[in-house]
Amino acid sequence: ATEVRCQEKTRGGVRYEVILGEPDVKADPPKKKMSPRNFVSVQDIEDKLKAAEERRQQLESNKMAALSAKMQKIEEASRKKDEQTSQFITATRQALEQKMGTVTEKREAYITDLKTKLKDHIENVEKTRHSLEVQADEVRMAIEEKLKIASIQRDENIKKMLDRLKEHEDQVLKVKSSNNAKLQELGNQIQDKLVQAQNRKEQMEQEQLEKLRKNNLRTIEKQKSVESSIENRKSEVINLLENKLCIAEQIREKEIQKKLEQAKKNNEHLTEIKQTLETKKTEQVQKLESKLSAAEQKREEEIKKKLENIKKREKHAEVVRQNKAVLSAKDADKEGEMVSSG
Repeated sequence: ATEVRCQEKTRGGVRYEVILGEPDVKADPPKKKMSPRNFVSVQDIEDKLKAAEERRQQLESNKMAALSAKMQKIEEASRKKDEQTSQFITATRQALEQKMGTVTEKREAYITDLKTKLKDHIENVEKTRHSLEVQADEVRMAIEEKLKIASIQRDENIKKMLDRLKEHEDQVLKVKSSNNAKLQELGNQIQDKLVQAQNRKEQMEQEQLEKLRKNNLRTIEKQKSVESSIENRKSEVINLLENKLCIAEQIREKEIQKKLEQAKKNNEHLTEIKQTLETKKTEQVQKLESKLSAAEQKREEEIKKKLENIKKREKHAEVVRQNKAVLSAKDADKEGEMVSSG
């Protein structure tokens, strides 16, 4: 075999040898010698078949015996089971009958108790409703009385205000009449003074005419000055009287406006009081109605709950009765089967 050796070196500095050679050929294993064949006769085959048939029959007989023993055991177990089930059914039936009796008694007692409680509750609700209605009527009567009293007081106040206004108007009329009388007196006095002034004027004119004869120029100037002074005095008196009358009228109008404003304020205050009383009345009535409605709703809800509980209990009793009927039917069927099998 050829062999070639060479050295190689990796980058890391490791050296290794590479050997190249021809492949080795494996030798074939030695063959075994064939053994001579055994020849079987027909009689041997028949004997084997007979032995196999006997074994099969023996196995079948053993299986049948085991099956018969198992069937006997199963029958005994079923009989015991039937006895146990019948005993259990009788015991459960008796227990169920006792329970049903106690349940029915308890249910009837509970229903009677519920009925009595419902009657008591309904009576209490009726009493509370009646008391609330009485209270509402009392509140309504009190509010109506207060409103009547307030309306009467308002009417009395309005009457008083009207009487005061009438008195004030009478006073104003009296003042007007007195002022008119004073004005007339002043006018008469002014007229008297004017008459006196005219008389004096005439006298002065006569005197002046007499003097004019002596001095015409002086008399004319004096006459003009006298006339101007008289007219000025007359205009001043008239202006003073007009000013006094205007001031009196303004004062009277201001007083009338003040009294009217007070009357309006009083009316507004009375209307506000009336509105507040009406709002309080409506609020109290609404509160009473809400309380009554809440009480009615609670009563209805409690009655519904109690009726639902009664229905549930009746359904439970029906289910128990049905179970009892089913059990009795099963017992009857089993007894019939036992009779038919016997």
